[in-house]
Order: sequence, then structure tokens, then C-alpha cells
Amino acid sequence: MALVVLLAEGHLLVEDVPGVGKTTLAKALAGSIDASVRRIQFTPDLLPSDVTGVAVYDQESREFEFKPGAVFANLVVADEINRASPKTQSALLECMEERQVTVDGVSYELARPFMVVATQNPIEMEGTYPLPEAQRDRFTARVSMGYPNREAELAMLDDQTGVDPLSTLRPVADAATIRDLVAAVGALHVSDAVRRYVVALVEGTRRSPELRLGASPRAGVQLLRTARAAAALAGRDHVLPDDVQALAVPVLAHRLLLSADAAGARRTGEQVVTGLLRTTPVPRGR
Repeated sequence: MALVVLLAEGHLLVEDVPGVGKTTLAKALAGSIDASVRRIQFTPDLLPSDVTGVAVYDQESREFEFKPGAVFANLVVADEINRASPKTQSALLECMEERQVTVDGVSYELARPFMVVATQNPIEMEGTYPLPEAQRDRFTARVSMGYPNREAELAMLDDQTGVDPLSTLRPVADAATIRDLVAAVGALHVSDAVRRYVVALVEGTRRSPELRLGASPRAGVQLLRTARAAAALAGRDHVLPDDVQALAVPVLAHRLLLSADAAGARRTGEQVVTGLLRTTPVPRGR
């Protein structure tokens, strides 16, 4: 999923309990790309200027000089993003959507490719702040790590008692290669039927009685982008409805707000999207 989101020019939110490898996943993706990488450890005292940068007065030149923040990189690892205040979380809004930072009325372009990989603990955990709706909507997909099975956990005990496994990781692509791949993914063929299928799924969330907030138009755009990326990784030059179905839950579910009745019945956004996939007619062919 991380590679799909990267090729879709999106951002990834990794949510799960502490200790299951959220940060390791983000660091592994960063280590596989020969590009600029910055990590931001989000804490309650982190300031927006720490993220975006600040204009500092230079006494020698008697002018303000912009000092770039940690967001000026190709890949930004935002660790435990929901431990920072909503004000600091919102510092990423412009960066994620417009690929630029505006400080004191001056806009600064961010490098391409630009991707935010954020980790967060469930909002029930102590010391966390829920991400605002506008912030969640800018994340292309949300995934959960889950606990490893018994065999994987036994292997982990052997592999991680000595050398850090990430220390042997080497880059397999640079920033220029990623830009070329993103351009190639964007050129993949998408039939009118598949486009209509994407719109039907997004519209279905807005009509659902279980939701008080459905998916935005941005969600449909990002669902199609990720479907293109998945098709490219599968070696195809066209998008199938199967690509859309496989990505609908991770791309749409985290954007939805449940109604009071649905929340009381302990329904989840994932269950709502899964239900829509069962009831929305699937187009035939390419």
C-alpha cells in the first residue's frame, strides 16, 4: 500500500497501537528511496513553525531570511502525528494539498516527489488529539499494521535481537525515477465505466443513512489515482474494477463520519464501504 500511495502522489496514514511497526514501515520506505528524508516527532509542544519554517531577521543584511522547516524534503515521516495539538497538525494542510508552504505571505515550493507518511495511535490512547476532518481527507489512504502471526513474531525475535534490519536496507530508486514513474502511472488508461464506478461508490457514501459525512470529491480523485498505481504495479496498462474494489476501504473509510445510530451500533467506516461494494453494480470489461 505504501508503494501504491507513493506512485499516486499521495500521503499515507498508518494507524495502530504502539509497538507493531508503524514507524519501522515509514523508515523502511524512506530508506528504499535515494531522496531527501526528514522525520518529525510530533509532541504536544511542537510548534507549526517547527514544521513549515520561520522567517528570521538577519541583523547584517537587515532583512528577514526564511529558515525552512522539517517539511522541506521528498519524504516526511510524521511520527505520532496525533500527539501534537490541532494547530500544529493543521500546519501540514497546505503542504499536503498544494505542495507548498506559505510564511508571511510568501509561498515556497516543496520538492517533487513529496509524500507524508504519518503514524498515529488510536484516539482512545492517552495524550492523543483526533485529526480534524480536513487533515484526514488529505491522507490518500489509511492502513493498520495489526499484530504479526506466531511464525512472524518468532522470526522477529531472532532478526531484531542483534543488528537493526533497516541498517542493511539500500535505496532502489531516486527522486527522478519516482517522478518518471508517477508520470507513467498518471497516463494509464481508465475507461468511462470505471470512472463512473468510482463516482458511484463516492456518491453512495453521501447517501448512506449510516453516515453524517460522506466522501469528498477529493476522495474520488485519490481512489482513481491509487487504482492506476495498483494497475501499474500489476503490470497492466489499464485499470480494472478490481483495482478500485481492492483500494476502496483504505482510501475511503477514514474520511467518513458515522451517524449517532451507527456509532452506537459500533459500526465502522470500513463496514460501511464494504457494504457499498456489495450493493454498487460493478462494470464489465475494461
